[in-house]
Amino acid sequence: MKKALIILALALSASSVSFSQDKFYTKTGTIFFECTKSPLEKIEGTNNSVTCVLDSKTGNMQFAVLMKGFEFKRALMQEHFNENYVESHKFPKGEFKGQVTNNADINYGKDGEYTAKVKGKLTIHGVTKDVESTGKLSVRGGKIAANAVFQILLSDYDISIPTVVNDKISNTVNIKVDCSLEPLK
Repeated sequence: MKKALIILALALSASSVSFSQDKFYTKTGTIFFECTKSPLEKIEGTNNSVTCVLDSKTGNMQFAVLMKGFEFKRALMQEHFNENYVESHKFPKGEFKGQVTNNADINYGKDGEYTAKVKGKLTIHGVTKDVESTGKLSVRGGKIAANAVFQILLSDYDISIPTVVNDKISNTVNIKVDCSLEPLK
């Protein structure tokens, strides 16, 4: 009887460990974007405080980023980005809610690199649009590196480019996402 209780206790603790390993998380992901139209002046920003959660069981994925967290090489660009373009005071957060659509093809328990097809809804500037991208999930030692690159149009998110800077800022934004995810405990 004592032996059966010990085996049962070990089995229950093993199942709770595997359950906690289904969700992966970070608060230090990176989003880099670039929307340069003219080679004379690069328009790019980086945010290193991206929150991401991935449920490996369902493939559900969510990103959230504070818009004021984007940093630029020039303080004036950062000010214009927050005040004139994304209006951070009205729309403080950008987020993505979606799913890895080919989740069954990814073995989260085995080290390797896997192609991940992601589909979901991206909300920026109070506007939500469907987006899709193909990225990469790298599994190493129980941790996951998630990387994706995709494009959006500023006009799709009701972000207008003033005529005075129309020759510098592209309506097409290239976005690169990099997150190192650890098991959520």
